[in-house]
Amino acid sequence: MENKMFCYQCQETAGGEGCTFIGVCGKKSELANLQDLLVWNTKGLSQITTRLRDEGKSVDESINHLVTTNLFMTITNANFDSLAITDAITKTLAAKRTLLAKLCDRTNLHEAALWHGDESTYSTKAAAVGVLSSIGIDEDVRSLRELITYGIKGLSAYMKHANALKYDCEKCNAFLQRALAATLDSSLGTNALTDLALETGRFGIKTMALLDKANTSHFGSPEISKVSLGVRKNPGILVSGHDLGDLKMLLEQSKDSNVDIYTHCEMLPAHCYPTFKKYPHLAGNYGNAWWQQKEEFEKFNGPILMTSNCIVPPAPNAAYANRFWTTGAAGYPNCRHIKRDKYGRKDFSGIIKQAKSCRPPEMLEDGTITGGFAHAQTLSLADKIVDAVKSGAVRKFVVMAGCDGRMKNRAYYTEFAEALPKDAIILTAGCAKFKYNKLNLGDIGGIPRVLDAGQCNDSYSLVVIALKLKEVFGLDDINKLPIVYNIAWYEQKAVIVLLALLHLGIKNIHLGPTLPAFLSPNVKKLLIDNFGISSISTVDADIKKFF
Repeated sequence: MENKMFCYQCQETAGGEGCTFIGVCGKKSELANLQDLLVWNTKGLSQITTRLRDEGKSVDESINHLVTTNLFMTITNANFDSLAITDAITKTLAAKRTLLAKLCDRTNLHEAALWHGDESTYSTKAAAVGVLSSIGIDEDVRSLRELITYGIKGLSAYMKHANALKYDCEKCNAFLQRALAATLDSSLGTNALTDLALETGRFGIKTMALLDKANTSHFGSPEISKVSLGVRKNPGILVSGHDLGDLKMLLEQSKDSNVDIYTHCEMLPAHCYPTFKKYPHLAGNYGNAWWQQKEEFEKFNGPILMTSNCIVPPAPNAAYANRFWTTGAAGYPNCRHIKRDKYGRKDFSGIIKQAKSCRPPEMLEDGTITGGFAHAQTLSLADKIVDAVKSGAVRKFVVMAGCDGRMKNRAYYTEFAEALPKDAIILTAGCAKFKYNKLNLGDIGGIPRVLDAGQCNDSYSLVVIALKLKEVFGLDDINKLPIVYNIAWYEQKAVIVLLALLHLGIKNIHLGPTLPAFLSPNVKKLLIDNFGISSISTVDADIKKFF
C-alpha cells in the first residue's frame, strides 16, 4: 500500500520504523504532510536568512520567532490543527518573498527557498517534500539530516519559552537557521553532518541556559518544596504543557475568582518557584504523565489549558472535549485557542468563566511529592553530597531524565528504579520521573534518593551539576564521575538533550526504551563506536553493567 504519510520523529513510531497511514500520536496523514511542507519551507526561509547574514544584513526578530514557532508547532503532540499549520505556511511564504527581495546573491538557492505556491497547491506539494522525498539520497545523510532537524526542533521549543519571557539570543537564532539550511545542502557528507549534530548540542546547552536564566529571573530559583497531590472544593483549571509565563498570567487573572489552578505533568515544577508560591489558589498537581490524560482529564471536571506539546487527541465523545483550550504553539481542531495581543498579553477570562460553571475536580490521589532540585538548590547541598560520595554512603548517581510514554516496556524504568542499590541516587528532569517519583525510595543521610530538577528543559540543571562535581572532585574527564546515564526519550526535546550530552563528551549513555528509528544502521554504529550509546536490556543485566 502506498504511504499516505511518513513520520518517524518520535519513539513510539509504528513498528519502530515509521507511521505511514496515521500517526501513533493521532495526527492524520493530511496534517502530517502539511507539517512536512511547513518544515521544508522553514528550511528554505532559513537558507535565505543565512545568506542575508552572510551579506552583513540583519534579520528581524519577528522572522527569528516565526522560524522557532514553525518548528515548535511540528513537534510531536503539539499542534493537530491543519488550519493553524496552513496559516503558518502562508506566513512563511510571505516572509520568503519579502526577504528574497533584500538578498543580493540568489545563486544556487534550494527550491525550498524559491517555491511560492498558494493554498490550493499545498497538499500536492506537501506530498513531494517529506522525509523520504529525496530520491537516491544516501540513507546515512538522510539520517543525520533528520537527527539535526529534530534536535533543532527541540532547541526551538526551549527558545520559544525563553522568547515568551522576553529573552532572546541572536547567535542561537543564527545557528539554528544555519543548521536548518545545511540540511538542504547536498554537498555535506556524513562527517560534516556529524560535526553539525554535535554543534547543535553545543547550542542546545546555550539555549537551555538562556531559558534557565529567563525562568529564574522572572520566578526566582526553584526551592525544595512539597507539592500537594490532592484537590480542594473550588472548581479548577488544569494547566498542562511547559509554559511558565502562561501559568503566571492565568494565576494573576484568576486570583479573585474563587477558581483554583492545578498543574499537570511537566508543569509540576512550577510549585517550586518562589513567585508561584505567592498565589494561594495554585492548589497542587493533578494527575501523572501526559499519556494518561484521557482518563485523568475526564475526572478533573474543569477546563484544561494546553500551553505547549503533550496533547493526546480527546475522543469525540469525551466529556472534557468542550473544556479543552490551547495557547501558544499548541493547537487542536475546533478548540478554543487563546492568542497574545499586540502587547504580548493573553486574555484568560473565557476559560476562567467556564471554570466557574464546573464541578470541583474528582480526587485522584492524596499526599505530597517533593521537587525543586534544580542546580542552584542541589549545589547548595554540594558539600553534603561530596561527603556522602567520599564516605561511600553514595556510590553512584543515575541520571534518569527524559520522557515518559505509553509503551508497556517503559515499565522497565519503574522496575529499574526499584532495583537500584540503596546507595544510588536518581537525578531526573522531564516527565520520565512519573515512572518512579511516587515510589517510596527513601533518602541517604537526608539526601532524597530522587532529586527532581524540573521540566525536560531543566536537564540543563543536570549538566551544571555534573560539571560542578567534576570541578569539585578535580577530575580531567566528566566520564570519571560516579554518574551513569539511563535516559528515556519520546520526542524531539529529548533529542536536543541527547546531542547536548554528546557535545559534552559524555559516553556510555543508555537510551531507551528503543533507539530512534531515524538512525540508520551506520549512524547507529557511529554513535555506538564513538560514544558508547546503547539501548536498555533487562533490569538485572543493566544494574549489573552499571554497578
